[in-house]
Amino acid sequence: MLKVGITGGIGSGKSTVTNMLIDKGFHIIDADIVSREVFILYPEIMSRIKDEFGCEFFDRNGDLNRKELGNYIFKSETRRKRLENIMIPFIKKEINQRIKMCERENLQLCFIDAPTLIESKLHTSMDVTILVWVSSDIQIQRVIYRGDLNLNETMDRMRAQMPIDEKKKYSDYIINNGGSVEDTMVQLELIITELERLNVKK
Repeated sequence: MLKVGITGGIGSGKSTVTNMLIDKGFHIIDADIVSREVFILYPEIMSRIKDEFGCEFFDRNGDLNRKELGNYIFKSETRRKRLENIMIPFIKKEINQRIKMCERENLQLCFIDAPTLIESKLHTSMDVTILVWVSSDIQIQRVIYRGDLNLNETMDRMRAQMPIDEKKKYSDYIINNGGSVEDTMVQLELIITELERLNVKK
């Protein structure tokens, strides 16, 4: 089985590419989904976040306000690192368990969708890394257009990630997602064809 990491930057349209893969029947391990599920799977994470950052980011029911915590930690690299030191070991553990499940199912290709694939060094355990790339201007435009974050919040999150151009040197394939959906699909299909050939050779 080939382990294929997919990464990008905020607003790069990585989810567009992974949705195309899902439509084609490929299995995706989504690190964003895993990062939410680990709170249920490993309840000790909540206790560690409370100890590290206090109770103000939790509501009356004890649920974490992820957006408020995100706005707080993305303003400071030190805070972000403190949260990552809590979260990333559990996320990596769960991703690796799901990769093993894919291997047991004898899948030929398993795609791991992770925005911080390279920053967290998870790319070193992949067979192939795909970068979904757009210019930084397009990143900003897309995030603000969809209304999730304002400009300052967007810039905080972009600064927290490795610059998208820097990610190119860690990537085996680059999908330029700055054009049409059709153009992105053509690029993806060419990569899939090559990965399937690699899998046969492997």
